[in-house]
Amino acid sequence: MKKKKTEARNDGVLLKPRDASLQLGISFPTIKQWIYKRKVKSILTPGGHHLIPQSEIDRLLYRTRGKTAAERTQAVRRVSGRNQLVGRVDQVRISGLMAEVKISIGEQQITSIITAISAREMNLKAGQTAIALIKSTEVMILRGWV
Repeated sequence: MKKKKTEARNDGVLLKPRDASLQLGISFPTIKQWIYKRKVKSILTPGGHHLIPQSEIDRLLYRTRGKTAAERTQAVRRVSGRNQLVGRVDQVRISGLMAEVKISIGEQQITSIITAISAREMNLKAGQTAIALIKSTEVMILRGWV
């Protein structure tokens, strides 16, 4: 029986439990418990350490991210409540590899530059509701002019 290409490609990759837990979005103690309870297939090294095949992580990904589209959407929205701004798409301008997306949030407007592929995958169009996720390590404050 012939294996799928994705399975054949990942079979040789072995991960340490800490790396596997990061990919699954779970804690290190949880992955260890899954190994001990045999919920995760692992390979025991001669030194007594566990290694987990990448194909096993791929099998488990749907469990940590949600089985349905609605569950996966909720998982994405759990990022943080304070850095998400809900607004309406004003304009989407795709040019080459990039897209400029303008979103109105109240009386303000946010402009984001994303890849054209992402804009097409999300099927962004003017008038739709969208969420601006702010990811920044710095915030600058300017004194407003009256």
